[in-house]
Amino acid sequence: MRILRVLPLAIRLIAITITGVVATAAATALLSTWMPIWPAAAVAAALVGSVLAAALWRTIVPLRALFRALAGTVDSYRDGDFNFGITWNRYSELIELVAAHNRLGDVLREQRTEIVQRELLLDTMVQNTPVAMVLLDSGRRIVHGNIAARKLLGDGRRLEGQSFDALLAHAPEALRDAFARGGDGMFTVGDENSEDIYHLSRRVFRLNGRAHELVLLRQLTAELRRQEVQTWKKVIRVISHELNNSLAPIASLAHSGAELLRRGQHDRLPGALRTIEERARHLEGFLRDYARFAKLPVPRLENIEWGGFVERLRNQVEFAFDGNGADGHARFDVAQLEQCLINLLRNAHESGSPAHAVRLSLRRLPEAWRIDILDRGSGMNEAVLANALLPFYSTKRHGTGLGLALAREISEAHGGHISLLNRDGGGLCVSIHLPA
Repeated sequence: MRILRVLPLAIRLIAITITGVVATAAATALLSTWMPIWPAAAVAAALVGSVLAAALWRTIVPLRALFRALAGTVDSYRDGDFNFGITWNRYSELIELVAAHNRLGDVLREQRTEIVQRELLLDTMVQNTPVAMVLLDSGRRIVHGNIAARKLLGDGRRLEGQSFDALLAHAPEALRDAFARGGDGMFTVGDENSEDIYHLSRRVFRLNGRAHELVLLRQLTAELRRQEVQTWKKVIRVISHELNNSLAPIASLAHSGAELLRRGQHDRLPGALRTIEERARHLEGFLRDYARFAKLPVPRLENIEWGGFVERLRNQVEFAFDGNGADGHARFDVAQLEQCLINLLRNAHESGSPAHAVRLSLRRLPEAWRIDILDRGSGMNEAVLANALLPFYSTKRHGTGLGLALAREISEAHGGHISLLNRDGGGLCVSIHLPA
C-alpha cells in the first residue's frame, strides 16, 4: 500500500525524464535542418537539459526540505518536544503522509500533557501528605524527600543528595533504634511531657534496574490519643458493667439476708451468703485480671528446659503434646509464659472442641521456637480474627477480653509475636513465636 501511495510521484519523475528525451530528439531534428547533425544535437541537448534540470530541481528541492522537516520533528519527539508540526500542500500523494505525521505529534503531545498533569498531581500529593517520605538509592543517598521529611529530619532544608546514614546519626535516639531493629515498627520521640509516636515503614524495590528503598514515617500521636480516649471509655463501660453485675446482686442479697435474720428464717441464709461469696470472688478475679494486664512486669528470662515446663502445664490443664523432637532449652519468664499458655489452652477447651483434640505443638525453627495451641472448635470468623488480639474485645457474654490481649503482651515482651489462624477442617491454631 505504501508503494502505491508514492507511485504517482515516481511516474511523474519518469514522465519528466521521457519528456526530456522526446524533446531532445525533436529539437535535434528541428536544428539539423540549419546545421550539421552533431552540433544540432549538442545544442538541442543543452537547451532541453537546462529545462529538464530546472523541472527536476523544482520537484526534488521541496521533497528534500520535507524529508529534513520529517527527520527534525522525529528528533524533537525523541527529545520530548511535541510542539512541532509540518505544513505541506504539494504533491497530493504526500499530503496524507504529512497529515498522519502531524496527527502522531498531536497524540504524543496530548499524552505528554496528561503525564505532566498526573506528575504534578502526584508531586502535590506527595509533598503535602503528613507522612514523611524519603526515597534512597542503592548507595543510601536521598533521592527525594517531601516537606514532612524535611521538617522531621532536616529542619526544613532540602534532603536530596545527602547521605541518609549521616542524617540518621543526628536524629533522635529512638529513631536510630527503630532503624537498627530492622523492619517496620513504632517508636516514641520526646519525654513524658511532650512525646510524639511514629510508625516506621520500609519497602525495597527496583527503579530503573537499581535497588531503592522507600522510608515512610507516619506520626500517630493524635490518632493514638483519640484511640486511647475511646479505649478508656470502653474500659470504663466494661468495668462499670461488671461492677454493677456483681455489686447489684450482692447489695440485694445482703438486704435479703438482713430481712431473713430479722424474721428468724435462718435456713435460707446459707444460700444467700454463698451467692454473695461467688459474686465477690468473681469480681475479685475480674479486677485481678485487669491489674495483671495493666502491670505486666518486664520478663525475667531464665534458661528453662522444655520437658519439665510442659509437665507443669499438664498438671493444670489437659492437652495432647506434640514435641516433634523439640527437646532443649529456651530463655523465657516461666510464670508469664505459663499463664499465657494456660489461658490459651483453656480457651481451646471452651471453644467447643473435644478435650482429646486440644493439642500443644512445640517445634524448633532456625531462629525461633514455635508453640501452637490447636483445637477442633468452631474457629473464628474474619471480623473476630481481626479484633481478637485487641484488649477488651470478647465474644463471650461474661468475657473480659483480656486473655488473648495478655498473651499478645507476653509474647511481644519476650521479643516474639502471636498469630491466629483457622484450621482446615474446623478449629483454631494460635501460634506463638519466641526467639531461640
